[in-house]
Amino acid sequence: MLFKFILKRVRILSLFFGSKKIMNVCILGHYPPHIGGVSSHTYLLSQELVKRGDNVIVLTYPHQNIHDYDEVHVETAPTINIKGLRGFFFFISATLKLISITRKYDIDLVHAHYVLPPGLIAILANIFTRRKTAVTVHGSDINILASNPLLRILIIYVLKKTDYIAVVNEPLKEKIIKLDNDLKDKLMVTPNAVDVEKYKPDNETNFIEDMNLDKDKPLILFVGNLVPQKGLNYLLEAKKILKTNVQLVIVGDGSLMMNLKEMVVNEDIKDVIFTGARRDVDKIMPVGDVFVLPSISEGFPITLLEAFASGLPAVATNVGGIPGLVTSDVGLLVEPGDPVALAESLDLILMDDKLKERMGNAALRKSQEYSTLKIPY
Repeated sequence: MLFKFILKRVRILSLFFGSKKIMNVCILGHYPPHIGGVSSHTYLLSQELVKRGDNVIVLTYPHQNIHDYDEVHVETAPTINIKGLRGFFFFISATLKLISITRKYDIDLVHAHYVLPPGLIAILANIFTRRKTAVTVHGSDINILASNPLLRILIIYVLKKTDYIAVVNEPLKEKIIKLDNDLKDKLMVTPNAVDVEKYKPDNETNFIEDMNLDKDKPLILFVGNLVPQKGLNYLLEAKKILKTNVQLVIVGDGSLMMNLKEMVVNEDIKDVIFTGARRDVDKIMPVGDVFVLPSISEGFPITLLEAFASGLPAVATNVGGIPGLVTSDVGLLVEPGDPVALAESLDLILMDDKLKERMGNAALRKSQEYSTLKIPY
């Protein structure tokens, strides 16, 4: 009730003093303390909206550590922890909760992140609330889900119904136009951003000591979800044939965790460390020597920006929005699914300290170009 009271009073004052209309925006999708690139994106977006003077309410997935963030009010939609039913129950509960939130806080615009299910939730709730909607396409919703004929129909339906479509890179924009050419007029490219103040090369960290890593060995770092599209099996194959005696640290969790660990044991791949999901990636990035992203499908990976802001050169695959980030001054590109090329590129940087330093410095400068997130409305 207090939050609603404040929103109304702020609106009245803004009208009285003749300032621009303050928007009440609901961000729908992953948000901290959830981990991942979308959570980082929505957090930075919420902060930019707050700086602009707007009011932000977030509707996200259940999490035991949910709390408000820096003038942003966060709510969750309940579901049940049963595989196969979890998503369906969230879809129903989030739609009902969004209708309630929209009315309670007098929401002007609902901004969903991912087409399915958040975008569909926003469109269905809008039948009852009649408010503006925006959908940001991050990658897998088009790169993976759109290959299913039924899901492709739903994706096109959502994108046609929404008022704003934001995509994080040009390749995604082109893919959406191929889905339906009529959508091109409301498409906007809004690249991801990184908190350059949070990710710094000189961040103090005890990660090496805490993980009992070898201080004398270089460190290759991967951060992300352990899922098939990240190409981690190719990274482990590359680790076996590396000439450089290095440690590979894999930060993240996901459906392939057990399979990857079994591959390491069965094929006797040395110096591979799995940390699981971590919330202190900004303290881990600075200890790396090279960041690696062996994806076979990708949107606009925020982890690359975080690595750049930490002064790390990168070796990544030539897919999605990666080529627009990993240019020859900051790293090396290889074709997806090629562990030999991956190993050769990693060795090239690790064996040449001057090259590694030069690329790291260029990466740090490039991160400054992505220090502010563009608001698409």
